[in-house]
Amino acid sequence: MTRFGMGYDVHRLVEGRKLIIGGVEIPHTLGLLGHSDADVLLHAVADALLGAAALGDIGRYFPDTDPKFAGADSMKLLAHVAELIREKGYVTGNVDATIVAQKPKMKDFIPQMNVNIAKVLGIELDQVNVKATTEEKLGFTGTEQGISAYAVAGLEKA
Repeated sequence: MTRFGMGYDVHRLVEGRKLIIGGVEIPHTLGLLGHSDADVLLHAVADALLGAAALGDIGRYFPDTDPKFAGADSMKLLAHVAELIREKGYVTGNVDATIVAQKPKMKDFIPQMNVNIAKVLGIELDQVNVKATTEEKLGFTGTEQGISAYAVAGLEKA
């Protein structure tokens, strides 16, 4: 039986922070504000995986009130989520995710994001699909106040 989960994350764009999405540092004048590295894509993927396994959400495992997660690398957080999934007897079937950002354009960085996610989850590259869209200058992402990401993940019993 396949189980599915959905994740969503959003962070505000601010000066003085690196922009890291999908484990890729993207050149931009603004970065995402958050307790960790604020990688919206990996946070959404982690929540989708945790949801599919009925394990709660990333705040349960990596609370923003815990100083040990200040500036944390979200690739390491996702690796921990992958281990939790395996411990519960599941393997990742697939991940499909969308980044919502007016700027910067993501297309040149998406191939590496796919590789990063596949590698950390221990799955094949063709099991991961990252894409990006804008909101045509509408809403907080359209006015470049923030970036969000959605993800859906399927799990199979190991």
